[in-house]
Amino acid sequence: MRVLLCPLSNPGYLYSTLAIGRELRARGHLVAVLCSPGAVATVTRAGLLALNVEEYGPSLVLSVGSWHWIAEGAAQHTAVMDAAHDLGADVLLTSILCHGALLAAERLDIPAVVLGLSSWLWPYRGGGPDEGDTAERDWRVREVRGLYDEIRSRTGMAPRRDRYPEQPLLGSAFLLRGHPALEPPGAELPGEALYVGPCAWEPPPDPDSVALLAQETRRIGKPVVYVHLGRTFGGDSLWPRLNAAFTRSPFQAVVELGRSGNPDPAPAGDLLVVRKPWMDPLISLASLVLTNATSAPVLAALRHDLPLVVAPNGSEQPVLAAACRRAGVAVPFSDHPGQAVEVLSAALADPRLALQARRLGSQLRAMPGARLAAQTVLAQSSSPSPVPADKRSASPSPVPAEQR
Repeated sequence: MRVLLCPLSNPGYLYSTLAIGRELRARGHLVAVLCSPGAVATVTRAGLLALNVEEYGPSLVLSVGSWHWIAEGAAQHTAVMDAAHDLGADVLLTSILCHGALLAAERLDIPAVVLGLSSWLWPYRGGGPDEGDTAERDWRVREVRGLYDEIRSRTGMAPRRDRYPEQPLLGSAFLLRGHPALEPPGAELPGEALYVGPCAWEPPPDPDSVALLAQETRRIGKPVVYVHLGRTFGGDSLWPRLNAAFTRSPFQAVVELGRSGNPDPAPAGDLLVVRKPWMDPLISLASLVLTNATSAPVLAALRHDLPLVVAPNGSEQPVLAAACRRAGVAVPFSDHPGQAVEVLSAALADPRLALQARRLGSQLRAMPGARLAAQTVLAQSSSPSPVPADKRSASPSPVPAEQR
């Protein structure tokens, strides 16, 4: 079978997709990854065939930053369709928000599997009545469905009529990387949705960088909090609270900038600021994880049995933060810098928080992850046979733009 992976090229979306691609490749299938120029080296390090999206369209069509997934949706549709045609793809695996990829699959009449985040973002089909954020979920699905319909119109496709507004966003299967414990009791998801668990992969770390960071944390000699920053979406920066928490305090921080803006650490603070393509070695140094509550750091923390302190801003962050608190694995960060140390101290000293993190971490590690995700991708195609070994690394020849 020939599989085209066309995820968003940002690490939080890309790495988990590559984990599934590696599993499909190990089963003998031809796997190609349509990716931004900056992700080509990462895809190659994962052992997969990289297709530079610039051969098919603008370089930003697979970028989540600055709303490129909306502005470039029609171009994404064209790029994915052309790449899938060149590859002879039997099935696509794409990311949540990749509306252009879903439309390309529909036009090519091939299935598209969507890899989602770690918790369900839209209204439940049933159950979960006590969660208290029904209006927010209804608003979110209306907004995202409206963007999907807009891109659909711009690509000349007829409107859809669906019983549920989120239905066209789910593809032929929708994979969630979390655990049912992250949903309200009794919550009922649609039939297309399946929990597979963490699909963990990241580029191998640089040993020298890891050794230097470990040496520095030992020199400081305080308990380490791993901090992973996400986008603020117009909300408050965490830096005032971080500076209060890690300046002349009992703790030190390793701060991964992630997709956040410029850092603003206090000169006297015990804050090691990094921007690395990996996080597992950094989390291994820590006793606690503080995050805006995006999927990658939350899942990584729990896989390492670490409790969380959450400070959500926009997008999916409030949903996942609420899910972690409901599951008993997280506490909220204080809005007041003067209370930051108190919150961290209480979180580290709470045995119930640590116990729940270990329990959920054990459950997440026991989930099949990329294996079940790969099986689901294969099940969608009418041609699930492996590709002969001598043809698995064959690179498709891009069709010249003037011939498309």
